[in-house]
Amino acid sequence: MTATLIASAPPCDVHDVGLYDLDGVIYLGDDAVVHAVDAVQAAAGRGLRPLYVTNNSSREPEEIAAQIAGFGVPCEPGQVVTSAQSVALLLRELLEPGARVLPIGGQGLRTALQNAGFELVESAEDAPAAVVQGYAADLGWRDLAEAAYAVGAGARHVATNLDGSIPKERGIAPGNGALVRAVVEATGVDPVASGKPLPAIYHQAAERIGASSPLAIGDRLDTDLEGARASGMPGLLVLTGVATARDVVLAPAHQRPSLLAVDLRGLFVHHPGPLAVEDGWWGCGAAVARVHDGALELVDDPTGPRGPSGAQRLNGAAPVTVSLDGWRALCVAAWDAADRGEPVDARVVPPLTVG
Repeated sequence: MTATLIASAPPCDVHDVGLYDLDGVIYLGDDAVVHAVDAVQAAAGRGLRPLYVTNNSSREPEEIAAQIAGFGVPCEPGQVVTSAQSVALLLRELLEPGARVLPIGGQGLRTALQNAGFELVESAEDAPAAVVQGYAADLGWRDLAEAAYAVGAGARHVATNLDGSIPKERGIAPGNGALVRAVVEATGVDPVASGKPLPAIYHQAAERIGASSPLAIGDRLDTDLEGARASGMPGLLVLTGVATARDVVLAPAHQRPSLLAVDLRGLFVHHPGPLAVEDGWWGCGAAVARVHDGALELVDDPTGPRGPSGAQRLNGAAPVTVSLDGWRALCVAAWDAADRGEPVDARVVPPLTVG
């Protein structure tokens, strides 16, 4: 699988399991993402079975399943794979059975560690073999200090994930990675991490449901899509959470999506593949784009001329609205230029709105 966009029939007709991220894909805080509920149900009706794979370790699978079911989408706890469950499997490889661990996180983390047979302790003074750090909204300085004390005394530092931010209904908030960095700053010890973008959590999810052709679906390049690449799965990126259209244009090879959509309605449409046209132009659908002298050029009008005379040069700070195929063409052109050692100058790439 190359690090570029692929051509695809409607993904819900191609893949048997959708490995959906939660924050920014299915919900934002307490609210469902627009179009998500109808899309997940309709896709399931066409054979794309849902499994929810999240780096959020603070909540129990039962609680997450209840929230999804509350939106009107049938969901059982077994359909939820959390980074707490994944880190518990990782700890089984790192520690002796029944080892003492100090959990810094929510109840979902504590339950996963208990179910894996570890002894939970409450203080660095209990001499834990490892500190396991996961996100929880009510974590405070005392929790982070206790983690630092334990790591400083020789405990292994293990994190459920390293997401620097998390999308909420009010905007983007600090994620577990930001809290982990506080402990790293105090101790100088980098943690071992589980969760996305490491491939294990995707492989665990696919094995749980017996997927033969899974599709990873997410809103973040550095976790969802990097994890899809690492696990060898195609990844669909949606613009309902963290990543912006501009971010995707500038994505490094190991984080590039295979498919692009504005929201989960992209599961039901044909995805055109990239096509080299001529003179450095790349086309997708009716749009063509290229990188010229370090800047992006785009022809997004199917009735207009192709080539420099009809191109819009994207080299300012003002937001630019492009079509979905225009965005795809820009991505392919920028990625190809980067891979050839002639990348677009990120300083002149404007904010992009796909509409």
